Amino acid sequence: MTRPVGKESERRSFFRLAWLGIGLAALGEAAWIVASFLKPRPGAPKDGASLVVAGPSDAFAPSSVTAFPAGRFYLVRLADGGFLALNRQCTHLGCTVPWDEPSGRFACPCHASAFDLRGDVLAPPAPRPLDLFAVRIENGIVKVDVSAPIRRAAFEASQVVRG
Repeated sequence: MTRPVGKESERRSFFRLAWLGIGLAALGEAAWIVASFLKPRPGAPKDGASLVVAGPSDAFAPSSVTAFPAGRFYLVRLADGGFLALNRQCTHLGCTVPWDEPSGRFACPCHASAFDLRGDVLAPPAPRPLDLFAVRIENGIVKVDVSAPIRRAAFEASQVVRG
């Protein structure tokens, strides 16, 4: 086999370098994707920051919803005085679900799921109620542990925290 000479040799060298560059760029992009996947989310609580102090229990009116964007939850005070901390993520595809005060429900803007004050599904496609965060009341102060959402299949009276 004869070796290419002149322009043909230069062309092969160029293509060899081009493919090497494309391969290195693809490898770099794959490394970036893996590193981004492994890096903690910006909204994830740091060690010791998983407990959000919401405030005094009597500061929340019955049948009220208070948003805590930094903690990614809504603190709901039910009509009977009990508390629920509802995750802001829709259980359908994870969209942030805003509280719609006039209609008295949480309405997902992505696919029209709707949830009542207790987080129960009013309108699908959400397959289950909003997840909860653990609530505790210490010396009249409401505290919410946002370290891990609690998955649930339905509302139960035992999920309500009273203080």
